[in-house]
Amino acid sequence: MKKDLRIIKTKESLRHALISLLKTKSIETISIAELCRLAQINRGTFYLHYKDVHEVFKEYLDVIVEDLRKSYEEPYYKTNYKIKDITADMIKIFHHVKKYQDFYQIIFDERIPMMYYYLLFDTVRTFMRDSIEEGLLAAQHELKVDYLISYQTNAILGILIEWHRQEYKTSITELNKQLFMIISIHDPFRMQ
Repeated sequence: MKKDLRIIKTKESLRHALISLLKTKSIETISIAELCRLAQINRGTFYLHYKDVHEVFKEYLDVIVEDLRKSYEEPYYKTNYKIKDITADMIKIFHHVKKYQDFYQIIFDERIPMMYYYLLFDTVRTFMRDSIEEGLLAAQHELKVDYLISYQTNAILGILIEWHRQEYKTSITELNKQLFMIISIHDPFRMQ
């Protein structure tokens, strides 16, 4: 089924307008009228697709997280989950962050409410949970899987926050090398 180009453009305009507004305001203070004005669409068009501003944010977060999931899983899929076969150039997380840098600058900004970070954290945590063999880990290592998942989620997000703090100046190639060295030391999801 072919997607309607007008709908795609409308949603993109709303996302760009929302990101622009979130740089200076919290989501709770952004009105639909203000968002529509900046996106150059009318309120009727807005209500055809969304019920409120939060729904625009949530849909955009879903798009970003799905792309992050694919970026995170790509090297594992390419090597059939054999960590030793992963090379630094297979890592795609930093390409993803660069693609959505405006979004991540808002999420990781120290002035922005932590609720945005927790939304991202909980979503990333969910797909990390889906990628582990819980029974195997818990039985073999007497490990509480929820702690492991939170640890791994914060490890990934911590690297991204550090990159944000350094204003995204470190090259993707260098970051890939750094992450490669880190996962080469120890991958808690594939303990053997």
